[in-house]
Amino acid sequence: MDSFSEPYTRQGDDISIDHVRANIRQLEDQHRASGIPLSGRVLHVCHYLPVAATLNARAGVPSPPPTPPADDADLGRKDSAASAPTWTLSPRYGHAAMISGIRSLSSTHEQVIVGWTGDIQSPTPNENVSSDTVSQEDRLALDEALSTYQPKESDPDDERKTVYVPVWLDDRVAHGHYDGYCKQTLWPLFHYLLWQDVATEYASADWNYPYYEAANAAFARKIAEVYRPGDLIWVHDYHLLLVPRLVRETIPDAVLGLFVHTPFPSSEIFRCLPRRKEILDGMLGANLICFQTYSYSRHFTSTCVRVCGYETTSRGIDVEGHVTAVMHCPVGVDAERVSRDILRPGIQPKLEALRTLYEGKKIIVGRDKLDVVKGVLQKLRAFEKLLQDYPEWVGNVVMIQVTSPALTDSPKLERAVSELVAHINGEYGSLDFIPVHHYHQSLKKDEFYALLSVADLAVITPLRDGMNTTSMEFVIAQGQTHHSPLVLSEFMGISKNMDDALLVNPWNLGDVAAAINTGLLMAPADKAARHERLYKVVTTHTSHTWAAVLVKMLLGAVDGQGQARQTPYIPKEDLQRCYKSAGKRLFLFDYDGTLAPIVKTPSMAVPTAQTLEALELLSKDPQNLVYIISGRDQAFLEQHLGHLEGVGFSAEHGGFVRERGSTEWTNFTESLDMEWMGEVGEIFRYYTERTTGSHIETKKSSITWHYRGSDPEWGQFQCRQCQDLLENNLAHKRPIEVLVGKKNLEVRPIAVNKGEIVKRILYQNPDAEFIFCAGDDKTDEDMFRALLLFPSGTATPGGAGAGAVRMEAPLSVTLIDGEGAQPVELRIRPEAVFTTAVGHSSKRTLASWHVTTPQEIVDHMLELVKEVSVSAGVNEGTKSQL
Repeated sequence: MDSFSEPYTRQGDDISIDHVRANIRQLEDQHRASGIPLSGRVLHVCHYLPVAATLNARAGVPSPPPTPPADDADLGRKDSAASAPTWTLSPRYGHAAMISGIRSLSSTHEQVIVGWTGDIQSPTPNENVSSDTVSQEDRLALDEALSTYQPKESDPDDERKTVYVPVWLDDRVAHGHYDGYCKQTLWPLFHYLLWQDVATEYASADWNYPYYEAANAAFARKIAEVYRPGDLIWVHDYHLLLVPRLVRETIPDAVLGLFVHTPFPSSEIFRCLPRRKEILDGMLGANLICFQTYSYSRHFTSTCVRVCGYETTSRGIDVEGHVTAVMHCPVGVDAERVSRDILRPGIQPKLEALRTLYEGKKIIVGRDKLDVVKGVLQKLRAFEKLLQDYPEWVGNVVMIQVTSPALTDSPKLERAVSELVAHINGEYGSLDFIPVHHYHQSLKKDEFYALLSVADLAVITPLRDGMNTTSMEFVIAQGQTHHSPLVLSEFMGISKNMDDALLVNPWNLGDVAAAINTGLLMAPADKAARHERLYKVVTTHTSHTWAAVLVKMLLGAVDGQGQARQTPYIPKEDLQRCYKSAGKRLFLFDYDGTLAPIVKTPSMAVPTAQTLEALELLSKDPQNLVYIISGRDQAFLEQHLGHLEGVGFSAEHGGFVRERGSTEWTNFTESLDMEWMGEVGEIFRYYTERTTGSHIETKKSSITWHYRGSDPEWGQFQCRQCQDLLENNLAHKRPIEVLVGKKNLEVRPIAVNKGEIVKRILYQNPDAEFIFCAGDDKTDEDMFRALLLFPSGTATPGGAGAGAVRMEAPLSVTLIDGEGAQPVELRIRPEAVFTTAVGHSSKRTLASWHVTTPQEIVDHMLELVKEVSVSAGVNEGTKSQL
């Protein structure tokens, strides 16, 4: 089981960026050598473009008649105005770490940033232009302006320019998506608050979901427009959680990662979301999902298991065969840029002014958005607790708290902060001393770095946070001044990585006050040692390293089998053509998950009327031989399907066979050593006693431990423990194999499986000219493996024929009929073998084709028999007319 205290980073990610880039080149060379296409482009899909657009000229908007020019000078000014560009572009501030990381990849890859235009600004201050009124001509002009846009921080000598692709959204959709569902539902939820905890009026978690859905669909359409085969796609953050699945539906073989910059809550919080399954399924369309910390990735995995019932494997989360890897990677700041910024000439005068203003006092700084999750109220109460518990600080320490306006205004919170500041200053201040200086404003860069540099202590204690850039910038800024310590909330995504800070629970005011006191009194040597270690972390795990590691991880998620192999959907026309032209036809079906959907209570998996009709019609045709090859026991198959006289059955994964038209079962295990069942039963009973909701199913040739009714995570943990015990202590001594199924663990004889039964049926019917075999899980792969009759390259889907195949007598024949059975020559051709997996197209399978659901298997069979019946009726009618 995964460790709950796994370190924040993984081995290999703390090396230099040059090593990471070398690994990327190596992976790309390997993929190209394997024939996997790589375009050299990375598509980054973000909510906003990092560019703000102002529309200067409004094409098609009526204007008053021009005033005739008074002189030649006025005429010149008019011509100049007429030639002004349609758009003015400027940097959009925010998400600086993410954008700097993306742009840093331009030295090795072409970068394409896909994002919403944002509100279109008007030349008139504080006015926006409705997106509906922006003409197609103006939109094309924006594309052209973006194609030449180059931000100040980009390298002018870099030949790989970043491409900006705007997504146009209707204003109502854009704000319902962002201000509505993102900020009122998802943002609180991901920070352990429910929507009613932050809403100022009646809150509905579903009210804005249609806008969220519409915006995500618009992003997916834009990605499909610009996508080229071999592109790597990174989708960023909680605004676009539906995009991975939407893209997967349009571009099945896309290599797509999702990075979630926010925290991810525990399953008990997330399950409150009404649209929880839609959101999770949207995310799981990705090849790789990456979080800030291991604990966030563990919460996500647990949520998928507990809320949706999905299974986890060593490779990730399995949804109908599509496996999504889950990893974590810390985001950092652009350390080089910050190091340059703190040397700006405008900083030193402001730093000296602050020192003069607060001379003789220790300075504590805090800078947060005025958002309930940032914990500003709790921080101020902790400062008050410091003055209560350590009265010697009264008059000797000041807190400078800057709160920048949040993306959504909260007058109630702003009022509460102002009242608490007034209370502290009234209680502990005097005419010549104000303990708390609160500034609700955005700081200019020089002011911000001067504040960080002059501080004796920084206190950054959000209640929940993913990445916090202020803490990292503080460490870099202090490299030039005091090496001052840092008090950090343990509920931040970066806290594990910065464990040389003073970590606190922001809800425990006494502990926070004690940590502040410790930080203010810390010895210079201790400060220097802690700062040195923090500085190394901050300058190693930068935004540039983060971006490079993301590319490395996404390339690592691509492999020849998982990426290049997408099982195609079964071709209806080829299926019908081969069916009609064949003399004898074999139909081999699994039952659970193939003819009937998987259900929580196995006894409830009864066949539908359509399933029975399809089996009845197929088996009535004398040219068809139909078998159901199931893991079920004889009693279940006889109870629900036994009335189908024309259908043959195999029970218990090939342990027993009943031929069509017979009532007798042949036991394939009679000559096998079955004493192992007692030993396995004892082990299974041990785990059943310790796993509430589990039970044992004992059949004649196998024994299965089911844990579908138990706690999903505990059941899976117990399953792995039991599997380990069986494989290491019993399997090598006895002729058995251990199979992990869907919420079960099965032990069976090594010589008995579905593949052996398929070989027996094929050996007994060498004149078959058409084979349809369908299954959904690992035990059915034995059937598909048995039907790999032709050398590689001759049995490709839709391929041409090959030479005849000679088949030796399989074990399932010699066990019953004895030795001496002669080889047979098969009449089947490779293009007439339709091995079909039920599940996602990316499921790892030996099957040549796939369908998505059991119902599609039934529908295809009904279409086959009805199509042939209609054709036969037409032919008979034509003959009678002649």
